[in-house]
Amino acid sequence: MFDQGFFSSKVGHAALVSVMAMIAFTVFAQMQVDVAGGDMMLTVATVGELA
Repeated sequence: MFDQGFFSSKVGHAALVSVMAMIAFTVFAQMQVDVAGGDMMLTVATVGELA
């Protein structure tokens, strides 16, 4: 079901780094929403959608 040796391979290390980067980006983005406020982020999302 789950190969525990996967994380010791190069592909496993790359997968772990990728997952950690996604988590860090999500935390960073959430911190920016908290700082900027919801109205500003809604405006940015709308402008980004139109571009």
